[in-house]
Amino acid sequence: MMPTPHHDHVLRLDCIVCGKEYDPAEVDYTCSDHGAVGTLDVVYDYELAASRMLAESRRFSMWRYLPLLPVARDADLPRLRVGWTQLVRADRLAADLGVEQLWIKDEGRQPTGSLKDRASALAVVKARERGAEVVTTASTGNAAAALAGICADMGQRCVIFVPASAPEAKVAQLLAYGAEVRLVDGSYDQAFDLCTAVAAEEGWYDRSTGVNPYMTEGKKTVLLEVIDQLGRQAPDVVVTSVGDGCIIGSLHKAIRDLLALDHIDRAPRLIGVQAEGSSYLVQAWERGEDVLTKPPAPADTVADSISAGLPRDRIKAMAAVRETGGAFLAVSDDDILAAIPELAAATGIFAEPAAAAGYAGLKAAAARGLVEPADRVVLLSTGSGLKDVPAAMRAVAVAGREPQRVSPRN
Repeated sequence: MMPTPHHDHVLRLDCIVCGKEYDPAEVDYTCSDHGAVGTLDVVYDYELAASRMLAESRRFSMWRYLPLLPVARDADLPRLRVGWTQLVRADRLAADLGVEQLWIKDEGRQPTGSLKDRASALAVVKARERGAEVVTTASTGNAAAALAGICADMGQRCVIFVPASAPEAKVAQLLAYGAEVRLVDGSYDQAFDLCTAVAAEEGWYDRSTGVNPYMTEGKKTVLLEVIDQLGRQAPDVVVTSVGDGCIIGSLHKAIRDLLALDHIDRAPRLIGVQAEGSSYLVQAWERGEDVLTKPPAPADTVADSISAGLPRDRIKAMAAVRETGGAFLAVSDDDILAAIPELAAATGIFAEPAAAAGYAGLKAAAARGLVEPADRVVLLSTGSGLKDVPAAMRAVAVAGREPQRVSPRN
């Protein structure tokens, strides 16, 4: 690969385990002393970034925040519009939950239908900077689709490692975009490890969560947008579903950016929601376990996008909740499926199981007093229900919603 171009607004990369500092040109992914767990954090010159924000404010996409992203000002950006998705005010659900205000960020409106487009767009730009011939990732579907779609837009070859159990619609999306798909006869964690190994052997650019330090930076733009859309008024609580932990970690990074820029005066509490069948971080949170050493846990849930036996961004995820006074909690697959038609009927937002898990978790949080009546709440709906139609059909069947068969009129 070519060396990373120098970006004057990026000061360095810091290991989140030991604090070791790196110049971006000297490291591709993780800390040399800590391997896979040595995730790196991008450190910016906030004074310089602030001086450039106004010039980008006419963009209505994730690139509005270019001064807070680790790419050059003249970078070759995707043509597809990624970001600036709708923030929907959900007054009926707010009343049902007993909170002052509820806003839902609908990431199902992204080009490939999920929040993962943000990270993949940044990954492809970084890969192009480095002259990579191939970009690769391991994914249960959404990150893969996002990468395939952005690569199709930019004429970039990509190879995707996906568990063979991934929903058919997600695999079809990859193939339609022209991605080279490797179906792995194993779990997501096994697909992840295989992707990492092959990327290292072949010299491919690895977009995988927890390995690539820049995925947090792409995903954080979702909360940067929310704050702008709310008139730079921070909500009290932000709720998201959690699998590998990158999204909730990215929300924390956005909060740190916004505080450094004086765009908000306080940090929202971050609440992470996992499925009961894939609840590594919930277990660690409730038991006070060290996620640096905690071994993998079983993962089996209808919400495939958040199924992870060993969350790869677990250190950032745990810090996000602890440092904002938030919480992790788990919800059942039955509650996740029930949330799909409930959310859709009340807001018009059709969520896949992983996205609906966030709403199921918000209901549980409200019932447990983790969300208070005076709170202004933002819920991330991370992906479209069209990603997993069989799960949606199960959900509406359980809810007793069936079409009526009628005869035509002659």
